[in-house]
Amino acid sequence: MQDDTNMAGTLPLIARAETYRDRLAIATPTDTFTYRDLLERSAQIATALLCGEADLQEQRVAFLVPAGFDYVATQWGIWRAGGIAVPLCTVHPRPELEYAVLQSGASILVAHPSFAEVLGAIAQTHALRFLLTTDPLPPAGTLPEIASHRRALILYTSGTTGKPKGVVTTHANIQAQVTSLVEAWAWQQSDRILHVLPLHHIHGIINVLTCALWVGAVCYMLPKFDAEVVWQCIEAGNFTLFMAVPTIYAKLIAAWEAAGDGTGQPSPRQQARSAACAQMRLMVSGSAALPVQVLQQWQQISGHFLLERYGMTEIGMALSNPLQGDRRAGFVGTPLPGVEVRLMGEQGIVPAGTPGEIQVKGPGVFLEYWQNPQATATSFQDSWFCTGDLAVVEDGSYRILGRISVDIIKTGGYKVSALEIEEVLRSHPYICECAVVGVPDAVWGEQVCAALLLEPGKALELDVLRSWAKDFLAVYKVPARILTVQELPRNAMGKVTKRALVELFQREFGIS
Repeated sequence: MQDDTNMAGTLPLIARAETYRDRLAIATPTDTFTYRDLLERSAQIATALLCGEADLQEQRVAFLVPAGFDYVATQWGIWRAGGIAVPLCTVHPRPELEYAVLQSGASILVAHPSFAEVLGAIAQTHALRFLLTTDPLPPAGTLPEIASHRRALILYTSGTTGKPKGVVTTHANIQAQVTSLVEAWAWQQSDRILHVLPLHHIHGIINVLTCALWVGAVCYMLPKFDAEVVWQCIEAGNFTLFMAVPTIYAKLIAAWEAAGDGTGQPSPRQQARSAACAQMRLMVSGSAALPVQVLQQWQQISGHFLLERYGMTEIGMALSNPLQGDRRAGFVGTPLPGVEVRLMGEQGIVPAGTPGEIQVKGPGVFLEYWQNPQATATSFQDSWFCTGDLAVVEDGSYRILGRISVDIIKTGGYKVSALEIEEVLRSHPYICECAVVGVPDAVWGEQVCAALLLEPGKALELDVLRSWAKDFLAVYKVPARILTVQELPRNAMGKVTKRALVELFQREFGIS
């Protein structure tokens, strides 16, 4: 195998990996891989992607690969070839995958064999170059130098305009996001983290995977989340960190409770799981508001008062509770290193105790929305990114109050657009009109709920609608509850009053 020491280019992530070459980097339930393995495979993938070219020059490469070594090697290979990585979601149906491929203008598609059929069909339909992770790879060749200002990643995030927007981050943005968290959370080479989060989402890509690889730590990757498997890993893995969304913690709590023996006292299995958690130095929750009940139950089980933080695809992480010191339920702490935060009202910056929109500035803030200059321009105010989230500062710490727009739903750690879901539902032959809202839920944060106005004489059951919708929407976007209504509540201007709809769902289903 050719030594790629001289092919690291200018990417600090790659250069740092060179110093960790013989250390364990990625572990899975079936195998382990060193940083040397990662460097060598990613160099070969980069050479294959280049296919004789000197530099991909920011060509977009979309890839559909489950969590594991192949995912990381593919992502690094794209970067080392000078391309922009467009990670796709493994649970998205073809229409959503195709949207990301076409909107990003991807010229190359890479798939794991388990996704060859769906991604291969998209490649064939649109005459795109298609590679499998199992294809024979060439020897590593000379790779381009990649300047930090170049675009590195496009992640798709839902907004109030309906279809997801492609959030573009540069290598410099990624480095700023990672180094901020490394400093704040004291990442170190001896860390071992269990990775259970999606890898088309900033939480899994930056907070867990890239932070671990930046410092030379070990990232143990599961191909998908399963509460019982996660508990088994925690018991056996000697992990030092764990990061998840509130929904995952709720499911882990349920699995811990199911491991009881009915005596009213912790069973030996429960005790072993609690002891394994107690050995960790840090447990983090984010991507959605953490219910106080979940926080308290997890503290009783694990001994950890979860560290909450706040961030989003466009900015990375902005706020965090302290690694050491007091944390308060419902608060997300103070600005992270290198991040500036202000709260803005209609008259300007608001005083402490007054709600305002969170606005963020710093080197981690994204470059642009892909091919959408208007959306990019309207998202900034005097170079500050406008998050659309309301917060208040109390005793120096930030408390998130919610989204300004009712058309953004936070469910299971994902941010989804009500307008996007409505657009799909309206294509159903029985649905004349609809309105989608997020209704508070203890496990999911919010549940996606849809009020439907149907064609005369037609009826539609929830399971039938869900089965139909899964062909067009990711499962977490599919309505969990529906109501058939004679008319949608509207204001004097004819606009649907969604807050009234939320109250209607709460009354109909007894949701407090």
